[in-house]
Amino acid sequence: MRGRGGGAADPELRLEEARGLAQAIGIEIVEAFAVPVRTMRPATLFGEGQIQRIADACNLADAELVIVDGALSAVQQRNLEEKLTRKVIDRTGLILEIFGERAATAEGRLQVELAHLDYQAGRLVRSWTHLERQRGGFGFLGGPGETQIEADRRMIRTRMARIRRELEQVRRTRGLHRDRRQRAPWPIVALVGYTNAGKSTLFNRMTGATVMAEDMLFATLDPTMRAIRLPGFDKAILSDTVGFISDLPTQLVAAFRATLEEVTAADCIVHVRDVANPASGEQKGEVEAVLADLGVIAEPGGDSEVPLLEAWNKWDLLDPDERAMRLDLVKVQPASRPAVPISAQTGEGVEALVSAISAALTGGARRHEFIVPAADGQRLAWLHANGEVLADTEAAVEGEPARRLSVKLTARDFGRYARL
Repeated sequence: MRGRGGGAADPELRLEEARGLAQAIGIEIVEAFAVPVRTMRPATLFGEGQIQRIADACNLADAELVIVDGALSAVQQRNLEEKLTRKVIDRTGLILEIFGERAATAEGRLQVELAHLDYQAGRLVRSWTHLERQRGGFGFLGGPGETQIEADRRMIRTRMARIRRELEQVRRTRGLHRDRRQRAPWPIVALVGYTNAGKSTLFNRMTGATVMAEDMLFATLDPTMRAIRLPGFDKAILSDTVGFISDLPTQLVAAFRATLEEVTAADCIVHVRDVANPASGEQKGEVEAVLADLGVIAEPGGDSEVPLLEAWNKWDLLDPDERAMRLDLVKVQPASRPAVPISAQTGEGVEALVSAISAALTGGARRHEFIVPAADGQRLAWLHANGEVLADTEAAVEGEPARRLSVKLTARDFGRYARL
């Protein structure tokens, strides 16, 4: 059922998303309905009549679990469990369960565990009942020492500190890999978008990979990179990132920042949108809010430091009238945010998207003059591989042979060259 929370403006669309989240982890849904909350009760969130309605629905369907599509405090969760005599979890708990099941890499598992511990630390940690109670003194005469909850929280803090150290090492390694890619002559293209928008399907279509791509929320979590060919480039790197979602738990936003940092290193960003979804506009806002938080764009709807394209996916699911209407919208898209209608499932429009990516990567290039020692093969090869060499003539540097090159480079590539 839906309690409070942001996201889609339409309660039915939000409820449908909550159903998708539950089904993504294999939960059988026996009843789902929206509960209007006019005044939030500090103890239970819902009023007594609403709680009774939920209890009646649970008894009628013999439900074992109640999911509230909103944020519950520890007190509200405990009180609802007592009144409903069933396990109750909120949206954050559900998403953490999904991430915990889907994370495949060592980094992903560490990030999920850190987010889960952070979530549990603010609660009564009732799930850690296997830990023994510690008492001062000895025998039955000893007074009470550290309580169960205090011991649990201390162990959680210790474990979180250890995970953060391990993640810091992973981030340093990822940073080294990113720096190496920045020095390489290959541009990086990042796919971003709302969960289930079709990023992984498009990734597989463009790379020939076999990344898990199913019609469910959060089918893939860990970032994947593959080499692709683009017009005008020997090679490019395509990156598939974790999907965004409204009301993403704050613990996961922080834990997955290292994963999302791949977006900040991209030379071009492709925002994959599910235009067949009635909530496509709201989903776009959620994605752009995260991009703004990462510093990729100044503000939602604002300009981007790197080329940003929109891939309007699931075009094949639209009827002719809807296609005509959206084609009119494509024509009025800002020049800084072009849109390309595609179907990652059928391949329709994907070639046009590839051409648009190539044009975006080469657009805005300026002419630069370089004098490079003839013995510096690394820089010479980099300029020829990464830029458009307009002229290459003989020159000299302090009497040593050199090459004078006139090269068209984008601003980002010029910055890369400066770091060589």
